[in-house]
Amino acid sequence: MTTTGIDTRSAVLSVAAAANDAALAHFAARLAYETDVSDVRADLEAGLLGTAFVLVDSRSREAWDQGHIPGAIHLPTREIAQHAAERSISELIPVGMPCVTYCWGPGCNGATRAALELARLGFPVKEMIGGFEYWVREGFAYESRWGLREPATDPLTAPSDGAACDC
Repeated sequence: MTTTGIDTRSAVLSVAAAANDAALAHFAARLAYETDVSDVRADLEAGLLGTAFVLVDSRSREAWDQGHIPGAIHLPTREIAQHAAERSISELIPVGMPCVTYCWGPGCNGATRAALELARLGFPVKEMIGGFEYWVREGFAYESRWGLREPATDPLTAPSDGAACDC
């Protein structure tokens, strides 16, 4: 290792880790912008949905019908500006209410685009990382046009014995 923090033997450290103050700012910022499916589920179970925040599913009608998180509101990304222009967004989201957006999963930026639109309208907003995909993969119940579904937990994403990650 050199005095620059670069270790040419290591793929991980071939670019030095950020300085501590930069790392603190970066990780604190990420937590200000993001939440995860486990934290959203914990708040839903605690009865905080609708009082502490609203959960916004930003996907299409077809995706919503296929499955969505219980208690979420359906507000496709492409319709946010229209609802704002018609002033009907306050019928869906109380003024100033924090929002948590989600879309399909990590490979989709629809929740990011929805969060940007809601932030432009003045709403405090976070994005639920993992999206609907990880909600289902962690075995959390969801609603669909066929009723309530309770999927099996994917052991690659969560403990299959029901144990909490507790991270």
